[in-house]
Amino acid sequence: MDLTRTPLGLVEGKEVFLFTLVNDNNMTAKIINYGAIITSLLVPDQTGKIDDVVLGFDRLDDYLADSPYFGAIVGRYGNRIAAGRFELNGQEYRLARNDGENHLHGGIRGFDKVVWEAKEIRQSDGVGVELTYLAKDGEEGYPGNLTTTVRYLLNNQNELVVNYRATTDQPTVVNLTQHSFFNLNGEGLGNVLEHEVMINALHYTAVNEGLIPTGELKPVKNTPLDFSTWHPIGTRIKEVTGGYDHNYVLNKDSGTQPSLAAKVREPQSGRVLTVYTTEPGLQFYTGNFLDGTFIGKRGVNYDIHSGFCLETQHFPNSPNQPEFPSTILNPGEVYQQTTIFRFSTGW
Repeated sequence: MDLTRTPLGLVEGKEVFLFTLVNDNNMTAKIINYGAIITSLLVPDQTGKIDDVVLGFDRLDDYLADSPYFGAIVGRYGNRIAAGRFELNGQEYRLARNDGENHLHGGIRGFDKVVWEAKEIRQSDGVGVELTYLAKDGEEGYPGNLTTTVRYLLNNQNELVVNYRATTDQPTVVNLTQHSFFNLNGEGLGNVLEHEVMINALHYTAVNEGLIPTGELKPVKNTPLDFSTWHPIGTRIKEVTGGYDHNYVLNKDSGTQPSLAAKVREPQSGRVLTVYTTEPGLQFYTGNFLDGTFIGKRGVNYDIHSGFCLETQHFPNSPNQPEFPSTILNPGEVYQQTTIFRFSTGW
């Protein structure tokens, strides 16, 4: 296994580095400490051919200019909060409305747009990088000084393990997720509509027109949202207004270890992505807002459905839905979660 660090330049006076993690199977993960972004995942197909399976850019400047969260850690609260407001302990907090009338992915300058402190990890079972960011009290409207650490570790089982940890000095809300867009055939090589998906969930959080949960957990059975058995993404996507952008209520066991969230397989390459998580929810998103504006690493424009996301998370708008699993973090408590992205081949 190998780990290298390459300087990319300064952002707001802070050094940005590219960390390249390589395991013994020639799987490679490239991560920058701006936005804690996964810029590249090089994974073998069923013939051993290596290709990049995540959307993104070659240049740091492209991430700085604009990006639909390609590969980033999003927070302090991933996904949506209705009307950009919530109450905590009797006090109202107002956030940026950066998604129509709602708050999305931490606001104007969320965790995807800051430089994280970085430390290399070299262990017997893998190589990685530990990234730490202090979000100050009042940043983007959230209460409390929140110290967040994200550890990426690549092992020889072709797993990229993502561990999250956060602490606060005031009551706050936290919901972190990893926002990579995947195309298992290869970044920039067409759309993902032929990818076959299985999601370990029997219910989803019903939403209104603004994609805000109503509070109702609806069954997926007999709907185009049912991926409890294998289905190609494109088979029923036209039956879903706008495409898939839904939070699934995962079938969880009683343990604290990561359990199966979803599997995706791509027929042409034979690549399979399996996701395990400790989180209660999974946002399945099919790149519905990609419109050809962004040019990827092959020089190809990313059109609609060029990638899909599997964002492990707590439910959207949980601060305003007390019956949902709580996203409140108090002083003295530790927010912890783990998500594993495992790559393999075959069926």
